[in-house]
Amino acid sequence: MQNSSSSSSLMVKQEFFTKWKKGLKIYSAFNKEMTIMERKRAIKLSADVAIASTRSATTQWSRAVVAEVSSSAAGAARIAAEEILGRKLSTERRKAQAGKKIVRRRRKAAARGAVRSSAAAVAKKVVRNRRRVLKRLIPGWKKLDEICLIKETLDYIASLQVQVDVMRHLANADEAAIGWGRSWSWSRPGSTAEFGSFSEVLTDRLWGRPTPPGSVIDMLYQ
Repeated sequence: MQNSSSSSSLMVKQEFFTKWKKGLKIYSAFNKEMTIMERKRAIKLSADVAIASTRSATTQWSRAVVAEVSSSAAGAARIAAEEILGRKLSTERRKAQAGKKIVRRRRKAAARGAVRSSAAAVAKKVVRNRRRVLKRLIPGWKKLDEICLIKETLDYIASLQVQVDVMRHLANADEAAIGWGRSWSWSRPGSTAEFGSFSEVLTDRLWGRPTPPGSVIDMLYQ
């Protein structure tokens, strides 16, 4: 069971890495002279769309990420997103949420038979506040009910962990490649996966500057 879980996790990481790489290549082809902020946005958008696409629109948060890109991305960003997703994005703009009225339930003015415990009231308020904060961390949170919240949160956290693991391996492997002159490559399923630089070398490569020979980020563009 554990081997099956590890294999599945590796496959998701490889899928994310492949799609992320595809998005970055498109950005690099369309934008040879990007600013620091443009490079950061390119990395973030490609990573967000890539991880959302691994869920195949089976979750609300992944659909929300794609919907956000559909309504705001243009030019190279839109082309990169479409290549990652393997389909055309909708051209319809999302309706402004500000125009929607939120109907709040009115509390009954009538006094209850028993006076609520102040401790219980405080505890409930704390739970409500924490639930509200948790919801706002999840893309598409406005459409989540209480039942779906935990499931969506766990799925979103697991997907973010995939991003973090891939990026951490990228940074660690490139440090080794630069420091020891060793060459790393993306391995096949079932073997140890090693990556190249993320923070500096990736942005250098996206910017068009030469990257250290043997780094995996350099290999992204072979």
